[in-house]
Formats: sequence, C-alpha cells, structure tokens
Amino acid sequence: MKVSVIIPVYNRADKVKRAVESVLNQSFPPFEVIVVNDGSTDETLEVLKRFGNRIKIVSYAENRGVSFARNRGIEVSEGDWIALLDSDDWWFEEKLKKQVFFHERNPSILISQTDEIWIKNGVRIKKAKRFRKKLSGFIFKESLKMCLISPSAVMMHKSLFEEAGMFDENLPACEDYDLWLRITKKYEVGLVDEELIAKTGGHEDQLSFKYWGMDRFRIEAMEKHLDDESVREEVLKELIYKCLIVSNGAKKRGNEEIYRKYLKKLEFFRTFYEKI
Repeated sequence: MKVSVIIPVYNRADKVKRAVESVLNQSFPPFEVIVVNDGSTDETLEVLKRFGNRIKIVSYAENRGVSFARNRGIEVSEGDWIALLDSDDWWFEEKLKKQVFFHERNPSILISQTDEIWIKNGVRIKKAKRFRKKLSGFIFKESLKMCLISPSAVMMHKSLFEEAGMFDENLPACEDYDLWLRITKKYEVGLVDEELIAKTGGHEDQLSFKYWGMDRFRIEAMEKHLDDESVREEVLKELIYKCLIVSNGAKKRGNEEIYRKYLKKLEFFRTFYEKI
C-alpha cells in the first residue's frame, strides 16, 4: 500500500517539526510526506527545509485556509491511500503500520480512524464523555450531532475523494465535519481501537477560538443533504436543533442579524419537517 501523508501548516514553526518527525519515524514508512505551507509568515518554511528531500514541500504565498491546503496536497499526491495529519498533532510510531494492517485484512473498508489521546496546554487530559468511545460502521446518523472523526486519525482510499468530493474551501470551519457526512452517508468507517495519535488543543490559533457559533457551519454542511430522501428526516431533526442553539446564542449576544437569520431557518426547517 502506498500511503501519502498530507500535513497542512500555517504559522506553526514551533509545532510542525514534531508532526513531521512523528511521520518520518513510523515503523511503516509512508510512500511520501507532503507538507503544504499555506502562506506562513513565521519561520515555518525554514523549519520544513531542514528535512531536505525526506519531505515534499508545497508552498503558497497567501493563506487560503486548511481546506485549500489539504486539497492541494491530495491533488499532487501519488499514493493510492491518503493519511491526514494536522500540524499541531502527532502520531505514535505504530499508527500507519496498524492502519495498513487493518485495511489489508478488511479490503472492502476504504476509510478508517484510530483512537487518540488529548493534550491541552502540554498536559494530557481526559476526553469528554461523548468522545470516549470511537464509533465504527455506518455512522452518518451519529455524525450529524458532532464531528466524530479526527482528521489526524484518518486513513482513506484516494478514490473516496473522487466519489464524495474534496474539502469544501468555502467553509471557514467544520470542513472535516462536512466531508465526513458526505462519506459516512455511503461508506462504512473502520476503527483501529488503539490510541495511536496525540490530538492537541487549547491554543489560540485553533478555528474554534476564531469563530463563534461553530454550529453555523455544521448547518451549512447538513443543508447539502436535504435533497436525499433517505436521510432527510434525520437531517431535518438535527437542523432544527442546531438552528435553535444558534438563534438563542445570537440573541444572548445581542446579534440581531444572526438571530433573525437562524430564526427564519428554524421556521423553514420546522415547516419542511411537518410536511414529510
């Protein structure tokens, strides 16, 4: 199996070295390591160049976002499998080996993830209860509520991008949630039930710090599935719930424009649901 590893990075000179080294130190060597420098203005590019020809660097002068960076890396990759890694996370040594072994034993499964540990401000923390057990199988319904797949834990066959599409570059956040919905609606997700990655949090450059009301982007992702009668009822239920959360949150913040926008959406989805 030829596994191409894609690492998008923007202004993380202090973190990307650890991420890249964790890939290069895998017991199962990847076919290639592609790091997409998405317009960094710090020392990120200089850090990457120190790895020499052990990695491929794709560099852009302008910051276009994580979806853009991942998509460009996937497009230039030459492997038949894609593994993603965020630049602030890292893998444990057996990560790729155990995922490759899983797919060799389960050739009909084209996407899998591993379990993970959580690191916040350099300290390991207990995972939130709703994330303690990773799910596998056909998990579209469960995935509507929250993002159940960590990009850094994923390995997937490249053909899935041709079938389900790439990361949505118009979404400023929740782009992974959006892609996983498109994939889990049709494909079974495998699970290597071992903690094989470290997922970090608590730093201010994360998108959850940058944007208020992340459910706004999840709503946009779910709306793409309203034309599909096979999932419409479940999608509408979750749309109603999330529109209620966003509209109430906007009202508390005194954001009249957002409040009215999502109140209108809420009324539309309720009416739609009553007709099915």
